[in-house]
Amino acid sequence: MTKGLYAGSFDPITLGHLDIIKRASKIVDELVVAVLNNSAKNPLFSVDNRVSMIREVVDGLDNVTVESFEGLTVDYAQSIGATVFVRGLRAISDFDYELQIAQTNRVVDKKVDTIFLATDLKYSYLSSTVVKEFASYGADISKFVPESIVEKVYDKYRK
Repeated sequence: MTKGLYAGSFDPITLGHLDIIKRASKIVDELVVAVLNNSAKNPLFSVDNRVSMIREVVDGLDNVTVESFEGLTVDYAQSIGATVFVRGLRAISDFDYELQIAQTNRVVDKKVDTIFLATDLKYSYLSSTVVKEFASYGADISKFVPESIVEKVYDKYRK
């Protein structure tokens, strides 16, 4: 049984993230979507909110679970028995960074491999940062995030 790990901040989850989750769930037997609790960052949503939102949008994907973690992703993978990291790539600039991390993780744990999924072209420009920038100005983000997330993002900027 292959357990995959798709880790990130997901602040907020985008349609690009969701596309990677759906595709990865067809490749591995079990996929854990892990929300990083990084105290060095100032996220828009709390970890618990991000976990809840992702659980909402992956409902129906029976082999997908959503959790949160702190620390190194490779350590977390070891703790849950994951042997495959899933990473999405939007552009060549993503690959440079992701390859370095994949190689470092492989040095730390030879049992963990990384698979890279190229983002669907319609999401190649999309990031959580873009979503937050547009939302902060009240622009339409309905083409960027799952429908159930739209008002939650806007609500953060109304406060």
